[in-house]
Amino acid sequence: MNSEIIISESVEETWDIAERLAKKLPTGSLLALHGNLGSGKTCFVTGVAHALEINEPITSPTFTIINEYYGTKPLYHMDLYRISDPDELFSLGLESYFNSDGITVVEWSERAGDLLPENTIHITFEVLDKPDSRCITIEI
Repeated sequence: MNSEIIISESVEETWDIAERLAKKLPTGSLLALHGNLGSGKTCFVTGVAHALEINEPITSPTFTIINEYYGTKPLYHMDLYRISDPDELFSLGLESYFNSDGITVVEWSERAGDLLPENTIHITFEVLDKPDSRCITIEI
């Protein structure tokens, strides 16, 4: 597994990092986002959306679980924060989004347990000392 560590000093840099990554992703890619509340996960998804030419506001689907957006490729944005047991994901049809016709991004992905496929790209966010600074680790 290859790992890259990037320091972002601003929201705009986080968007740019996500956009550069998303432009390289093949259809069917799955990004698993890890990090505490407020660490930059949804901000990162906004950058992915920009790369896919999605112009509507990106919001965390904490209560709906899944938001779908359509641009040059579909973006499936999931938030598993409210999931307490990976078995709950079967009823949501989570697996149908893996290897989909777009890019799937999962916040709080650790709540999926072992359901994520092996080729999942894991991205971890860590808040640093400066207000908008983040350490972003991308594992491919």
